[in-house]
Amino acid sequence: MDDDISPTDGRETFTKAPPVPFDPDARPHQPVRAAMLGEEPPAGLRIDDLGPADESEPRIRLALLGERFDDPIAPGSVRCVACAHRCVLRPSRVGLCGVHQNRGGLLYTLVYGQAVASQAEPIEKKPLYHFLPGSDAFSVATQGCNFHCSYCQNWHISQAHREGRVPESRYLAPEGVVEEAVAAGARSIAYTYTEPTVFLEYALDTMTRARAAGLRNVFVTNGYESLEALDLLVPYLDAANVDLKAANDDFYRRICGARWEPVRDTIVELRGRGVWVELTTLLIPGLNDDRDELRAMAEWIATALGPETPWHLTRFQPAYRLSGLEPTPAATLVDAARIAGEVGLRHVYVGNAPEVETATTSCARCGERLIGRADFAVTEWRLVEGRCPRCKHALAGVGLEDSPVVV
Repeated sequence: MDDDISPTDGRETFTKAPPVPFDPDARPHQPVRAAMLGEEPPAGLRIDDLGPADESEPRIRLALLGERFDDPIAPGSVRCVACAHRCVLRPSRVGLCGVHQNRGGLLYTLVYGQAVASQAEPIEKKPLYHFLPGSDAFSVATQGCNFHCSYCQNWHISQAHREGRVPESRYLAPEGVVEEAVAAGARSIAYTYTEPTVFLEYALDTMTRARAAGLRNVFVTNGYESLEALDLLVPYLDAANVDLKAANDDFYRRICGARWEPVRDTIVELRGRGVWVELTTLLIPGLNDDRDELRAMAEWIATALGPETPWHLTRFQPAYRLSGLEPTPAATLVDAARIAGEVGLRHVYVGNAPEVETATTSCARCGERLIGRADFAVTEWRLVEGRCPRCKHALAGVGLEDSPVVV
């Protein structure tokens, strides 16, 4: 590959993370709040409508991204603009995500601090292979999701509102997330397992505190953020793994209840704003494993984001409403990786399939083995100051200067 091929934002590659100062005496940032909707509920609400919440419950907070919606039939309606659905909610109604509600003409989040998952784990599980390799990320999530993917592996928390479930949770304030992350030796906080955009308020308050403590922030996301949400998040966001489910609208509409175009736009926007981006595609037999579509997807990645963008191809395991399907054949994963290589993608990984797993990072120019992995752990490190020891080509990524492998 020619060394002058560069990503679309004009930089040669990401080779060094932006500095994040650590001040042991820093006070946590004040919660980020946006101007919202007014103090009084609009006139004309029915008597049985919920009035404005007083935020006496820790999990109930005024949402950041809402706007009045003039509905003559239902006064007091609001539009949530956190994601591309841009749900219009009449009084007392809950959005598609299940966690934003119109209470008295004001938009509230119902899951602030209600963590259904909180644990440290390797960053490679996100999966992120070119961002602080070998480090731990502290993962946190609430219930809820703005998609309803028929195959969701985490449906018991992401689809709880649709399935009538109440997942086990605990109240964990933003400062508590940071304290537990630091205590666990994590270098980043990952907002993951469910779509983090739906708990934007909780995530953002945590992200500002994480930065004050010298930690980085990672989103594992379906890429359905609105531009308004990105404006709030990107100043504190260091990396994102975007779930690229397909490259066509039909799959998104039928299987996920969404659209492809906003995902495409978010991926490009994140990359253009300097957020490190890796992509993951779960290959589902008969649904998104067509060879021509995979080739078109790989070509889009190479053209829109650059040939050194990491792409993770993972095996589908039967789950949720697609539990009757068979797991992805190994041959499908191998063929998809071969197609991606033919198109020109330099960092293609195969996961969740031990018999054909590909977790080794090689030089994009000469093919030299640079990083070896096993069971989400870095086992070999041959980079020299972030570059290939043979041809000196810089490996695309963040935090690649120091080896995490103990010699």
